[in-house]
Amino acid sequence: MKNIIKHIKYVLIPILIAGVLLLFLTGISNIKNGNSLEDKKKLEETVRRAAVSCYSIEGSYPPSLEYLLENYNIRYNEKKYTIKYEITASNLMPDITVLEQKTK
Repeated sequence: MKNIIKHIKYVLIPILIAGVLLLFLTGISNIKNGNSLEDKKKLEETVRRAAVSCYSIEGSYPPSLEYLLENYNIRYNEKKYTIKYEITASNLMPDITVLEQKTK
């Protein structure tokens, strides 16, 4: 009976340690994903605000993303995010979408 209890301890303790470690790593991963989503959302809001500022100052929305980035001082990590900026007319808000690039 004592032998069985010793064997159970040797098996159960490593399993518990592995479980706690797995929960810890999963928590860290969830935090990173949450931050990434928040950063993406903030970048999209920043680009939208800059486009609206341009419209209020110049009377039309920016003709291109490059114009907006250069003239309204927007900086972002181009390796991490792609900004899709689609214009329909100079007096209509452009369609702005921020996409996160897949890292290898």
